[in-house]
Amino acid sequence: MSQAKAIPLHFVPPRRARGGLRGLVARAGDLMAQHRGVILVLQWCVVLVYAGLVALPAFLPLPPENAHILDNLTRLAQFLFWGIWWPFVIASIMLFGRLWCGVLCPEGALSEWASRKGLGYTIPRWMRWPGWPLVGFLCTTLYGQLLSVYEYPAPVLLILGGSTVAAVGVGLVFGRGKRVWCRYLCPVSGVFALLARVAPLHFRVDRAAWLAYPTRTPAVDCAPLLNVSALAGAAHCHQCGRCSGHRDAVTLALRWPGAEVLAARSQDIGRFEPLLLLYGAIGFAIGAFQWTMAPGFVTLKQRAAEWLIEREIFWPLDDDAPWWLLTHYPAASDVFTWLDGACITAWIVAHALVIGGVAQLCLMAAARILRADWRRLALGLVPLAGLSLFLGLSMLTLNQLRAEGVVFTWVSAARVALLALAAIGAMALGASLVRQARTGLLRSAIALALYGIPVWGPCWLWVRAFGL
Repeated sequence: MSQAKAIPLHFVPPRRARGGLRGLVARAGDLMAQHRGVILVLQWCVVLVYAGLVALPAFLPLPPENAHILDNLTRLAQFLFWGIWWPFVIASIMLFGRLWCGVLCPEGALSEWASRKGLGYTIPRWMRWPGWPLVGFLCTTLYGQLLSVYEYPAPVLLILGGSTVAAVGVGLVFGRGKRVWCRYLCPVSGVFALLARVAPLHFRVDRAAWLAYPTRTPAVDCAPLLNVSALAGAAHCHQCGRCSGHRDAVTLALRWPGAEVLAARSQDIGRFEPLLLLYGAIGFAIGAFQWTMAPGFVTLKQRAAEWLIEREIFWPLDDDAPWWLLTHYPAASDVFTWLDGACITAWIVAHALVIGGVAQLCLMAAARILRADWRRLALGLVPLAGLSLFLGLSMLTLNQLRAEGVVFTWVSAARVALLALAAIGAMALGASLVRQARTGLLRSAIALALYGIPVWGPCWLWVRAFGL
């Protein structure tokens, strides 16, 4: 990957040199800036692994029922990709910020590389529309469920491979060495931005030191197109480390988890962010992860089929849809009818509307009592959203291991502990946000009780789904 012109940075200046954990963290950021070449090599290694996991299994026969992770490439790829890769990407964002995006993401690396080689056209206004992360997340999540993306390699190549091709295409046309795809169009960028708000690791910018720096310096080569001098949070920062030490003002630092949520102003919150959080990362995700084990879904499909048969409407019961539209693998006895597709869509969308709608109404009511902005209250639910995504993805990990005969007796206890941790974290953030409103005790108590509904409601849905 070609590199941008080197920026003369001043590493570990005496003014901010210190010992202890904070000093080690700051030094780690400086090392990232000093050893950019190592990061580039690491990125291309991840690109190769990603290409193998996504592409190779799609051209192999479907694995037999008795295939195992250690003797079948497709099973191994499924386990590595869905069982290890994605659950711990979600966990890493909440722990380290968007370090994944800046150091390891293959789409980001390819898009930036293509942009350095491409046409460099100006980014059009339609591409800057802030609603694309919401639309992208909802569409790719639903499409993946309809195609059974966790079970079969062809949908993986279609959805994730298609996303990668689009990222490279955008890079070839727009921007000059930047990650235009990542900033505006990536389907998971919006979710990552939300989760990174609670990460205890971030790049801190000392604005006073920046302005007081004695000499003029080149602009930072910031791939996600951020104004580094005004960087006030980790939501959109890719944690690539290129700016560390710049003007003796940028430092990799620790902070209290949730500090960015509590410091957020209304103008810092995009108008689509709370919708993505409530309707997407919580409501839509819960519906997508839980429909396969919900007795209510089976009842819904049976009653819909009976209604159609009574009226002699038979075409929705056909299973002739192509695999790229609905799951269609007769050899594996796994075929979706048009009715299956309609019921899955209705189930997931209904969960999003009900869970997200109830949450928004409760938050708006609480904000009205507090005379505050409901969007700030919504950010307090980020820990719950991150846990919902992690629990849903880790179900795939545990199911794959169970098929291999590996069963962990402590899973139920771990799930309860994680749910409790997320709920307590969300409630703690909510209580702090309520205190910031400085209202009377009664009003604060009522507002916090309303805030608790969108916290404990999703927790109850997970408890019920797991039979805890």
